[in-house]
Amino acid sequence: MASNEEKAAKLVQDAEKKLASSKGFFSSLFGGTTKVEDAIECYQRAANMYKMARNWNEAGNAFCKAAVLHSKAGSRHDAATNYVDGANCYKKTNADEAQNCLLKAIEIYTDMGRFTMAAKHHQTIAEIYENDSANYEKVVQHYEQAADYYRGEESNSSANKCLLKVAQYAAELENYEKAINIYQKVASSSLESSLLKYSAKEYLFRAALCHLCVDVLNAQHAMERYIQMYPAFQDSREYKLVCTLIEHMEEQNIDGFTEAVKDYDSISRLDQWYTMILLRIKKQLNDNPDLR
Repeated sequence: MASNEEKAAKLVQDAEKKLASSKGFFSSLFGGTTKVEDAIECYQRAANMYKMARNWNEAGNAFCKAAVLHSKAGSRHDAATNYVDGANCYKKTNADEAQNCLLKAIEIYTDMGRFTMAAKHHQTIAEIYENDSANYEKVVQHYEQAADYYRGEESNSSANKCLLKVAQYAAELENYEKAINIYQKVASSSLESSLLKYSAKEYLFRAALCHLCVDVLNAQHAMERYIQMYPAFQDSREYKLVCTLIEHMEEQNIDGFTEAVKDYDSISRLDQWYTMILLRIKKQLNDNPDLR
């Protein structure tokens, strides 16, 4: 019995034969369209066979060929669906090809006015490149575009999730002003909801740490504004930590700074992003022995 891969290759050959025979003058008059539809079906079946054989690249190729034929036949929704199917296969082996497929699907969805679908796929592209620090600018760009489309469709919760990702990577790229603006904006938006207002504390904490990466005085002024925005912030461990860090920075007390971070971390574990930002702030303390 032939393997799935052999069956898939045979289906691709069948699709190509059907396409070749549909191009003659008489074929176009008698059943040319049917042959194109048959070819599409062959490509889709081949793609699924390749998936079963775990040959992700060939599966992606077959889905893309079906998408091109759907597009030519005017079946835009089916074309977009096949491009997304192709992207899901390429994701396992070739990030750039996955992105190309998703961009084609996005183009179709935006043209059809389906901006939520377009946003979702911009988000997927961002996620594909998230583990590669060389592509953080691309990640930021796609999360921003996704947020923009979500916001336009009144999906504010999804928009904010994407914006928080933008802020996270903007800070990693040392674009602190952009990160601060987003964290403040999302904190302000969270305070309008009784369900979300407690998460404002985290966003204000992140914004304050970004301020400390730039300037101690700015951070102090920001903290005063944050208390006015959200009075309960003043009672939080996050607020107290930032105040303590500012104090130690003004005194150039590196040991005190380290101890304060350690104490906080022993109760609330600091993730990789917080650790990176705090190390940058501490480095400033080492590099600028006189901050006064």
